[in-house]
Amino acid sequence: MTIVLAIDAGTTGVRTLAVNNNGDIVSSSYREFKQYFPNPGWVEHDPEEIWNAVQSTMSDVVLSISGPIAAIGITNQRETAVVWDRETSLPLHRALVWQDRRTTSRCTELEDNGLTSTIRESTGLIIDPYFSATKFEWIARNLPVKNNAVLGTIDSWLIWKLTDGKVHATDTSNASRTMLFNINSLRWDNELLDLFGINESSLPHVKASNGDFGETGKEASCGKGIPIRGIAGDQQSSLFGHAAFSKGDAKNTYGTGSFILMNVGTESPKPVEGLLSTVAWTLEEDGTTTTTYALEGSIFSTGATVQWLRDGLGMISEASELETLALQCLDTGDVFIVPAFTGLGSPWWDPLARGTLLGITRGTGKAEIARAVIESIAYQTRDVTEAMQIASNQQLQNLRVDGGASVMDLLLQIQADQLQVPVLRPQSKEVTALGAAFLAGLSIGIWTSLSEVEEKWKLDVQLQPEVDRLTADTAHSRWLQAIERSRSWAISS
Repeated sequence: MTIVLAIDAGTTGVRTLAVNNNGDIVSSSYREFKQYFPNPGWVEHDPEEIWNAVQSTMSDVVLSISGPIAAIGITNQRETAVVWDRETSLPLHRALVWQDRRTTSRCTELEDNGLTSTIRESTGLIIDPYFSATKFEWIARNLPVKNNAVLGTIDSWLIWKLTDGKVHATDTSNASRTMLFNINSLRWDNELLDLFGINESSLPHVKASNGDFGETGKEASCGKGIPIRGIAGDQQSSLFGHAAFSKGDAKNTYGTGSFILMNVGTESPKPVEGLLSTVAWTLEEDGTTTTTYALEGSIFSTGATVQWLRDGLGMISEASELETLALQCLDTGDVFIVPAFTGLGSPWWDPLARGTLLGITRGTGKAEIARAVIESIAYQTRDVTEAMQIASNQQLQNLRVDGGASVMDLLLQIQADQLQVPVLRPQSKEVTALGAAFLAGLSIGIWTSLSEVEEKWKLDVQLQPEVDRLTADTAHSRWLQAIERSRSWAISS
């Protein structure tokens, strides 16, 4: 069997998997790394600790398999900014994580200076500390960075380390999350580089997602001479891992929050209020380079709401108890929870919204509240997918799902009812890593076409709508009323 190594460098840990040519995971190893919080709102990682986690997990997997490794694919936490010395390959500062908010005031300044539309039209993104540009700028302004310093995201840091400092590169999907990359021309944007004071020579070379990112060097624990051929940011890699290759295909990852991506084809979409436009992937096939784009919606609180029930209210002791509790009632009794603990994300983008619990009576119990939490996840997903369908003029055919909450059949049934399309859960829980493996395997010919990759996606459960459109719309209309009551609640400082 041919083996591809997939490195999934996430926000809290690294997982390395061995994937065979049937698309099966034959070995896996995971290591967590430390989170640093030096100031309120600041979140940092030690790049060397991430690299060490990659080295140890690769070593574990290599020792557990037989036969040669054909290629390596990498997927990664997006937007996290790394700076290191070109000559020594040592980090010059801890990485500024995508969650880091230290550049909030700078982003406000950019908005006040009327740059929102300029950045939106070029990058497809809103102005937010979430993205890499203001992090890179902070590094340049606050550290004694010299000409031999290079900047990158986690993927480019790992490529650099794996190749013994010979390759400084990224792919279009990661570049599109920096707020420095023009998603129309697929180049670093000179106007934005000037705005943020970033020298293009310090940034990685941008390649196709299944491009040639060099070979592993003598320092790599997996062995020397293995081609690195697949790179994608985690959410794009998940979309690819779900084989969402057709226009209108969509996936939702139910995590602490949720990330919904819809394939919108090969034309860069116009900016859409409440959604982000991003590169999904760029593929080189038979001498032709094709870029696929996606609309992205971010929901702030899905799994976090479950954690609130567990840790804040003590209604459950384990997240796995939620579905069992919710099944003790047939409906919520018109109870709705809007989990806007830190505002509402897509498609509302209302930072002043706050959480609401509406419709409670003396007959409301734990089961109704648990079911309302599950329904809130499905309603929020419907809100985003409807905005995407309007923006893309593309009808949703189905929704492919992964992430922790996707184990709940009740959630997926409610989701199918609300969307009025099938909801599909795959057998594999490691869809994000599989996306990177598929990209690498396509590059070296393990799989020769997207249709062949699609055959490797294996269905676990498919939930069909069980209620009619009118019933679903009536429930959703009540949800929208609850949304309106939660909006603009907080007093702006």
